[in-house]
Amino acid sequence: MEDAELKKILETLLFITDAPLPVNRLAQLCEVRNKERVEGLLQELRKTYDEEGRTLQVMQVAGGWQLATRSEYGIWVRKLYQNKMTVRLTQAALETLCIIAYKQPLTRAEIEAIRGVEVIGPLETLTQRRLITVVGRRESIGRPILYGTTSEFLRQFGLNSLDDLPKLESFNIENVAAAAQSTAVELIEQDSLGEPVAEGAPPQDPAQAAVEAAEGEPAAEAIPEGEQNAEVQAEEPETGEPAPEEAQVEAAVAEQPSETSPEEPRENN
Repeated sequence: MEDAELKKILETLLFITDAPLPVNRLAQLCEVRNKERVEGLLQELRKTYDEEGRTLQVMQVAGGWQLATRSEYGIWVRKLYQNKMTVRLTQAALETLCIIAYKQPLTRAEIEAIRGVEVIGPLETLTQRRLITVVGRRESIGRPILYGTTSEFLRQFGLNSLDDLPKLESFNIENVAAAAQSTAVELIEQDSLGEPVAEGAPPQDPAQAAVEAAEGEPAAEAIPEGEQNAEVQAEEPETGEPAPEEAQVEAAVAEQPSETSPEEPRENN
């Protein structure tokens, strides 16, 4: 069989199938023993579709080959089937599916330990959608069931194998957490800092600041100790004589009669 004829047969099989066909199965259907030949013709067929810009594409998905529409024209297919082809999953189901995809095989208890909540409902939904399946039992007490993803999961997400999943390192989860923690520390430090103090001025007493805040009055300016002594000395007279005001007070006190003097005896009429 010529390569041109074999390529047409492969294109026909990919067009009519509703599931990806592995190379082994295609070689068996085409009655060709050389699997590398079939693989090479499939690659050429895909390159031809891409170069000609056709609306269909030959894609390698879920471990096999399939002819499918391109993603940019998916909206028109959904309009034809009135969104019946769209698979909608809840947030809980998506989280459970992601855990199984990256950590499989897992038991239900292990999935719940990661999510922090029970996953009975999401597991049932994912099983009904044929996105996960039972892949065995763990050799431990009770032999719990192990869950893993299916080929339908790969097909719906456009993956050829689990190796095509995005690497967890590409999400930079640790870097984002470190940046958020650093930002939080900076905000806390900024909140803990007080208002700037003028250069050369002494720090404000916390108790005095609290009183000022309650009364709403400005605080008295602090005077250095040396200046206080100078002002006290300036108020005192240089000589030992009392100040004029003090002398007047003493004179007034001396003129007043003594309260302790005995009263004069009165004559009896």
